[in-house]
Amino acid sequence: LEPGRTPAENEQFLIFVSAMIMAVDRHADKLRASCGNPGNDLRLGANEAPPAIISIFMGDEFTEILEGIAKGKKVENRGQHFVHVGVDSLPQLPKDNTDRNRTSPFAFTGNKFEFRMVGSSASISGPNIVINTIVSEALDEIATRLEKAGKAGLHKEATAIVRDAMKKHGRIIFNGNNYSDGWVAEAKKRGLPNIPTGVEALASMASPEAVKLFEKYKVLSEGELHARYEIYLEHYVKHVNIEARAAVHMVKRQYLPAVIKFTKDLAKTVSELKSAGVPSKVQKGLLGEVSELLELAQEKLVALESSIEKAHAVKDLAKRAEAFRDKVVVAARELRKDIDALEGLTPANLWPVPTYAEMLFKL
Repeated sequence: LEPGRTPAENEQFLIFVSAMIMAVDRHADKLRASCGNPGNDLRLGANEAPPAIISIFMGDEFTEILEGIAKGKKVENRGQHFVHVGVDSLPQLPKDNTDRNRTSPFAFTGNKFEFRMVGSSASISGPNIVINTIVSEALDEIATRLEKAGKAGLHKEATAIVRDAMKKHGRIIFNGNNYSDGWVAEAKKRGLPNIPTGVEALASMASPEAVKLFEKYKVLSEGELHARYEIYLEHYVKHVNIEARAAVHMVKRQYLPAVIKFTKDLAKTVSELKSAGVPSKVQKGLLGEVSELLELAQEKLVALESSIEKAHAVKDLAKRAEAFRDKVVVAARELRKDIDALEGLTPANLWPVPTYAEMLFKL
């Protein structure tokens, strides 16, 4: 993936870039599956993490060159330092004319592609297995074409391969803001998959298409793929279950008792002020607000416990994982809203764990 300094290296570079474009467009769902875990469901699409829609960032200049090849047009450079490809049918290439689009999940950065969707807790082995397999398939197809073309037609066929890759798979290239609502609509228009959660993403690794691909290159058998699918689903269920039960434990043992103590202090203050004949409107208002949130939190705590029990009762593993995703995660998120609101009202000295402000700004 280095542009290189000789015509042969440049041509090779374009071929390998084409292979990446073909592979990612054909198998975006499998790449997404290789990064399917509960943490990524929360992470993707925020704070410089790429969204769940997979696209390739190539940079405007290099994209223009690839599109020019696809259309059979001569591409004019814009004053950058270029290396010469060496054949009339291929334009000059910029040595490194890419910026750094941090919203892209799969970005070309001068001499490499960066796959940025992998979560920090994940092993890179799974994504590497997928990337190496899907690129191998693309290179296998390309090699067959080049071999059939023979030495005399090699350069012409190389150009045709780049052109065909862009015509059939160029839709995967996107250089804009991957966080924008406009990209979601555009990706749908292009036919790119949008798989927001790990549970549905993982299913693509056990699909007939995946079985055919991984068995063809003797990477994973059908049994191994289905075993991994079940293991990853079990991991998802256990992970969400642990976090949900931890939330229940913390709310029962830490947050509610702390807030109840605060309401007791407030009630005592209101009573003392009333006895002294002093206005207590602010204290009464705060007591009412905290008490209301306390009741809501208790209701949502019960709802979360119920959702955990119901999810565990689902026998089918895939359906159970969906129940944890659609019911338990949602119930925990709703409970958190009230707990966060209570944290903002409860004095820091009564709050049983470090506050967000303390974690962010105090050493």
